[in-house]
Amino acid sequence: MTTRRKFITHGALAAGAGALASPAIAQGAPLKWRMQTYAGAALGEHVCKPAIEAFNKIANGQMEIELFYADQLVPTAELFRAMQNGTIDAVQSDDDSMASPTEVTVFGGYFPFALRYSLDVPALFNHYGLDEIWKEQYAAQGIQHISAGSWDPCNFATKQPINSLADLQGKRVFTFPTAGRFLTKFGVVPVTLPWEDIEVALQTGELDGVAWSGITEDYTVGWAGATGHFLTNSISGAWIGHFFANQKRWEEVPEHLRELMKTVFDQSHYYRQHWYWSGEAKLRVTGDKMKLTTIPAEEWGTVEAAAKEFWDEIAAESEVKAKVVAKIKEYNDAMEKAGPPYRYS
Repeated sequence: MTTRRKFITHGALAAGAGALASPAIAQGAPLKWRMQTYAGAALGEHVCKPAIEAFNKIANGQMEIELFYADQLVPTAELFRAMQNGTIDAVQSDDDSMASPTEVTVFGGYFPFALRYSLDVPALFNHYGLDEIWKEQYAAQGIQHISAGSWDPCNFATKQPINSLADLQGKRVFTFPTAGRFLTKFGVVPVTLPWEDIEVALQTGELDGVAWSGITEDYTVGWAGATGHFLTNSISGAWIGHFFANQKRWEEVPEHLRELMKTVFDQSHYYRQHWYWSGEAKLRVTGDKMKLTTIPAEEWGTVEAAAKEFWDEIAAESEVKAKVVAKIKEYNDAMEKAGPPYRYS
């Protein structure tokens, strides 16, 4: 027997479900997206694939994201343009690698010595205003900045041991554009190659090393065996990476699926934090493929001092860059004044 109360309740539920669903979903046709990550397949197994699988499962047929790895659809340096023109719907990358034409691109990847620990990234984005700056920059380009996360540190993995700054002279190193720009001050020769070609380039001698990750990725993607030496000095304690989407495609997605996407991407960022935090220490202690070397602290201090000068060079380039550098300085000043465990030196 259908009572008036049951009729009203059932009708309200049906109306609510209709409000959540896009026309395509209401007609039974799931939304389909294509996402490309900067990472190759071996790394992507950790840093992107689990999040996409979780999203597709929880979306329960309403939406599906198809994942592509580094350079599978377009070269990594063309990711931004491909997303902007709708060739692909979403991207996982840092700003630098995908050649983003924004004022914040220089801070993507490894902005030298701005970050000491992985928690510095979410602290800066959520409590020092960087998230708002990034969203404004990308909205002006027709891109939705979904979220930023803290990824791995940046250490040198090289075929020859590095025990001093002099040992870096002339070394051909695969690294990020901004990191490469900074490292040229110390004689490093930055080299750009497709991600999947790096291991072979190391084996053939085309590359002398990489400054692209910490030791966890060196082992995960095969670079540990192709290099054999790991410099414990780091030019950055964390990498700033992001998830992005074409703005029009983002707006087509029902609100509940946008929230789901943000949630699984945040979970992906969190996984990377503890995966790297654990892996960086464990592999230094138990790894058997890389010998550890260290440049003395006093000598390495000259690199840290040069980084502060580099910050000022970047800040002088535009108002937006100056604003970001000011936030980075404010944050680091607070961390240094707070002392251990926030900063030890």
